Amino acid sequence: MRAIINSLLSLMLVMLCTMAYAQMEHYHFKRELSGVNEQWHKIILPDEIFGKTTQNLSDIRVFGLTDKRDTIEVPYILNINGEKSIAKELAFKIINTSHTGSGYYFTFDIAETLLMNQINLSFQQRNFDWQVTLEGSHDLNRWFTVLKNYRILSIKNEFTDFQFTTLVFPESNYRFYRVLVNSKEMPELMEASLKMQEFTDGKYKNFLIKYITQTDHKQSRQSEIDIVLAAPSRISKIRFRTAENYDYYRPLTIKYLADSFKTEQGWKYNYKTLTTGILNSLDKNEFKFNSTTLDKLKIVIENQNNQALSVEVDEVSGYVHELLARFTQPATYFLVYGNKTAARPRYDVEYFTNQIPENLMPLLTGEELSIQELNASTKDQFLNKELLLWGIIILIILLLGWFTIRMMLKVDK
Repeated sequence: MRAIINSLLSLMLVMLCTMAYAQMEHYHFKRELSGVNEQWHKIILPDEIFGKTTQNLSDIRVFGLTDKRDTIEVPYILNINGEKSIAKELAFKIINTSHTGSGYYFTFDIAETLLMNQINLSFQQRNFDWQVTLEGSHDLNRWFTVLKNYRILSIKNEFTDFQFTTLVFPESNYRFYRVLVNSKEMPELMEASLKMQEFTDGKYKNFLIKYITQTDHKQSRQSEIDIVLAAPSRISKIRFRTAENYDYYRPLTIKYLADSFKTEQGWKYNYKTLTTGILNSLDKNEFKFNSTTLDKLKIVIENQNNQALSVEVDEVSGYVHELLARFTQPATYFLVYGNKTAARPRYDVEYFTNQIPENLMPLLTGEELSIQELNASTKDQFLNKELLLWGIIILIILLLGWFTIRMMLKVDK
């Protein structure tokens, strides 16, 4: 009889464990979280999980398993550590427009001495290539050079419309600024804006590249650069450099391999566009786009009638992704992911972001475990316990039947 009771208790415990994992069994993977001792923590998402989550990361969850075998869901906010920019426009007036043999001057008065680091210029002309000098003064008498031989450019034709007319310089605090445009024709300044732009860098991590190939197609006048990463990664920036020391201007398109499928004619590859831009000799050739999980990239450069460039990939990187999670009770917590049908969760905490402390302790994420394999093991244990219990019940029934028959035979005698 004691053996029967012990078997029943074991079966009940297995059933409770199975029910506790019911919410997690719809996902494929989990990692145990350790170090939970505050209400708020951050969880830096490991790079390895991105190849196993949905493209929009809607299937990421944090579950906890309490001592009573209850499953609780932890609310979180997905934080992508991108750049932050705050621009403050300064009031000004143009007090002087003149020209000398050196070029044309535009003088700005901002009425008071304020910090500034950017001037945006817009001209009536649409095709030009000018050198600019920027100077600052406190009294209109003594001038100090802020920028010298700074190049601004505008190209407009049937193929493109490109402008590079923003002056970016170290923070300065002059009351007066004047721009000297080295041009033979008078620049027709339509508008200008003076700004103080405060910029906070994003948190990036670089990803390993497995190999790169460049193919120059003379017939289509295009160059294709194929990049294969070492593993699926969450990418948001690519930076290029070239070996050429002359001016160039080439439209480009950056694509990623979204999916592939096999047909009777072979494999077909579906590439989607991440961003478009201009590879040029003026800028630093850094292209940013929405964070995307990928492992293969294709860059298409339009050479037109020009010689192909020797392009090198300087950096493939992505923002650091993290969860800001709120914990309310003791439990064993897991980072759970891997469900293509999961919808994006909606939590109240997204409406109260000002209540989240600034400095959060990160949690440690354990090794990846397959929930499906664990569930299969649990189900096997459950099945073995159930078979054992049924065997005991059948044995008891047989024994009871045998004793009953024996008692009936004794009564008949």
